[in-house]
Amino acid sequence: MKKKESLKQIIRDFILQPVFDVKPRDVRVPLDTGKIITVMGVRRCGKTSILLDTVNRLAQSMDKTLIVFINFEDERLDLATDELDLIIQAYRELYPRQSLPDCYLFFDEIQNVEGWERFVRRVYDTVTRNIFLTGSNSRLLGSEIATSLRGRTLGMEVFPLSFSEFLRFQDLDGDFHSSGHLALLRNAQAEFLKQGGFPETLFIDQQHHTGLLQEYFNVLLYRDIVERYKVQNVVALKYFLKRLVTSTTKQLSIHKIYNELKSANIRVGKNTLYDFLDYAETVYLAQVLYRFDRSLVARELGEKKVYAIDTGLCNAVEYRFSEDMGKTLENAVFMELRRTGAELFFYRSETLECDFLRVERGQVMEAIQVCHDLSSAETRRRELKGLMAACSRFGLNKGTIITGDDFDQWSIEQLEVDVVPFYRRFSQPVT
Repeated sequence: MKKKESLKQIIRDFILQPVFDVKPRDVRVPLDTGKIITVMGVRRCGKTSILLDTVNRLAQSMDKTLIVFINFEDERLDLATDELDLIIQAYRELYPRQSLPDCYLFFDEIQNVEGWERFVRRVYDTVTRNIFLTGSNSRLLGSEIATSLRGRTLGMEVFPLSFSEFLRFQDLDGDFHSSGHLALLRNAQAEFLKQGGFPETLFIDQQHHTGLLQEYFNVLLYRDIVERYKVQNVVALKYFLKRLVTSTTKQLSIHKIYNELKSANIRVGKNTLYDFLDYAETVYLAQVLYRFDRSLVARELGEKKVYAIDTGLCNAVEYRFSEDMGKTLENAVFMELRRTGAELFFYRSETLECDFLRVERGQVMEAIQVCHDLSSAETRRRELKGLMAACSRFGLNKGTIITGDDFDQWSIEQLEVDVVPFYRRFSQPVT
């Protein structure tokens, strides 16, 4: 009975709150799909705020007593699987005259309760179809959804702020024609590349950014991986995750990391390191980019590069990261492209490389190089050779080089090359 009373208090307190002070994101949660909406992403990237913004939208046109919001990281809740129905019971007792099929249920970080998927399936089948879930573990949500909730869900991924959101959160716009606005955009780009896009970093003193982001890293390490997957070799795991961050934008070699650990007298198997990589992807710490190949087998088993979820997190873990502006910029471009949902690969021939291929339905639509500074003639030659090789290989008559500040258009051997600064390409929501 005590848990039910706590749930009543949580439900009622939420309903009595006024409009939530949250800034809208580019991600907009659909309201009436008849599907279970799952919002997945790294911790602290803004998933809860996105749900609260959805609640704000609903409350404009309906009775707020039809909205139930439960945060499963609330310390007052410690529900076992067979106690989840107390949520429905508590709501029924609070609002016996409300129609349950008309209710909207929001369950934040629901993966914290084992067996949650059976409860959600039953509620969907018998109570209401207006269900919204968030979680910080793509494998957990994905695997359970695939088995128990198949055909009933619509998934959405959320990442830290995009550059356009970063600008909007600071009331900046993308006016390139005003010298004053252009200076602000350049400054905002430098700040974004250094501190990243975790929303909380915009609202605390700059001197606390590093400590906050290091705390995020530790939560990902200990709570999301060590506790969730019962990892025993924490020393090897911590080294591996930090090594992933230092390898950002580079080709990933598990064998090399294995030898480094062996040299440091840290015993760990290669298969365990592959598991660690899987965990890092699952909790959204890292993203893997594969070399383009028409063969799925060759693609999966071939070369791969790794990118971090956020440049600010990299800077907090590896202090030298922000000094390599080319590396930082490439990681930021990857995340901007990744959030669109497009398929991404990198291209490599025997001697030449192109950073990104944007692919739709198996067809390469765009080749993109990233170079922070094109002032060196040798750098221009190198970047152009890789871009031209990729465009020639896939029959493209246009390519793109994204830079820190250079802006130009080139015509080279029937290839049109757009040279565009990061702040121009990504100052508006990417579609």
